Amino acid sequence: MKDRTGKTLSPEQILRKVFIRLTTIYTEALCFLLRLVGLVPSHLFRRFCYHLAGIRMGKGSTIHMGARFFNPKGIRLGEGVIIGNDCFLDGRAPLKIGNHADLASEILIYNAKHDINDPHFCPHLQAVEIGEYVFIGPRAIIMPGVKVGRAAIVAAAAVVTKDVPPFTIVAGVPAKKIGERDLKNPNYRLGRPMLFQ
Repeated sequence: MKDRTGKTLSPEQILRKVFIRLTTIYTEALCFLLRLVGLVPSHLFRRFCYHLAGIRMGKGSTIHMGARFFNPKGIRLGEGVIIGNDCFLDGRAPLKIGNHADLASEILIYNAKHDINDPHFCPHLQAVEIGEYVFIGPRAIIMPGVKVGRAAIVAAAAVVTKDVPPFTIVAGVPAKKIGERDLKNPNYRLGRPMLFQ
């Protein structure tokens, strides 16, 4: 048996490829089921299913309806986190979201990208970290390897390609600093999630 580059594979390599393929199929099926779970208008039910799938959610955290995932086992939410409706969370590398972070609707967070200069177009995984008390506006995109510092603000529709320092406000494509947050010691708690979202 040969791989896609024409290289002959040993029996051990064949078994490894089969195992990886089966694991991938399982993860894809799980993500499909979680997408269906995301349509159920019950936070408690969704939270239970997300927990079974490997997502770790702190006390009081919620993911609104319509969420989609890649490898949920890599996703960790702190306490009191609110994830808006129709967000995409990528857990192929670690995705950590700190306490009391507020992510608006339709946000995309990726932690894998392809090397466009690699002859095999290989993917590279990089962890993403969102700090405590961060607010990310609707339809923002967070790219692989980014760290958004404590209490930073990402404006709506921004594309974040580089780290955002704590308390910094960024906007645009690519996101650039447009200001600084005055509140330097946040300790608020986000409101309750909407019942049918």
